[in-house]
Amino acid sequence: MISSNDFRTGTTIELDGQVWRVVEFLHVKPGKGSAFVRTKLKAVQSGNVVEKTFRAGETVAQAQLEKSTLQHTYMEGEEYVFMDMASYEETRLSAKQIGEGRKYLKEGMEVNVVSWNNSPLEVELPNSVVLEVTQTDPGVKGDTATGGTKPAIVETGAQVMVPLFITIGEKIKIDTRNDSYLGRES
Repeated sequence: MISSNDFRTGTTIELDGQVWRVVEFLHVKPGKGSAFVRTKLKAVQSGNVVEKTFRAGETVAQAQLEKSTLQHTYMEGEEYVFMDMASYEETRLSAKQIGEGRKYLKEGMEVNVVSWNNSPLEVELPNSVVLEVTQTDPGVKGDTATGGTKPAIVETGAQVMVPLFITIGEKIKIDTRNDSYLGRES
């Protein structure tokens, strides 16, 4: 159990048989009446966002989430197959369960899979990944002085804005949280 006074951004709670993540919270102490906590909650499974108000000090069940490191081994049809490298158990997740992160998912990559009641909820990618550029326009001599960017397609099919000097075949480091170029990798 967790008190509504202890809510922080990212806290996960159980309400109505679902897992909700606190996106925003605000403690309000009106001049008249009792204090309350106004929150914005996001359903982890569906992505729906709702606003809910709790009385100050009200207790709510905290969701017990389990994190396990699994390796993406292959795709079978529309399902992504992950393997626990210690027990060799397979877990299959749909593209919807993985979300936007699938554009950086590469075979052999290790990710954290968050589960609740033995059912996978979401996949947490590493903060940065190194991928090879497969398609981009050639940079024109003299363009680097402007500090401009151009679109590049990496080996997983994701599009990233990169500096003009990046060429096809180079490995680049990408921030998976905001899709930004971080630098070259050798």
